Amino acid sequence: MPIELPFDDEEASTSVDLKTQLIRFVATGAGSAVLDYGLTMLLQYAVGAPFWLAKACGFILGTTVAYLINRRWTFRAEPSTARFIAVIALYAVTFGVNVGLYAWLSHMWEETAIYSALAFVIAQGVATVINFVVQRAVIFKIK
Repeated sequence: MPIELPFDDEEASTSVDLKTQLIRFVATGAGSAVLDYGLTMLLQYAVGAPFWLAKACGFILGTTVAYLINRRWTFRAEPSTARFIAVIALYAVTFGVNVGLYAWLSHMWEETAIYSALAFVIAQGVATVINFVVQRAVIFKIK
């Protein structure tokens, strides 16, 4: 079993409707995006890391936190090795989309904080839509 936050039976028995899931997913995503963005900008502009490395580190931190919160709060799902493996596969795909899009836009535009912020928002938005659809339709249906 993958290492995850503690889980109780009451949580697993609660069904959550689409609207609630969407609101919770967006709230969780916003908090995780703040962590992602903060680490990305810190590494890129304060430490001088290449933009792709800074974004990769930010993505890993943000998605790890998002998964842990979404599993417990948004989708109220029990820990599952199959689900955990599916999430890793999904995050590998969205990692490529997110970091690749951020890197591509960073090459297209002048490297300034405002353009980096815009590239971040676009890359994050695309990855968020992919994540929600796949998590709701596939991953959190896995038993």
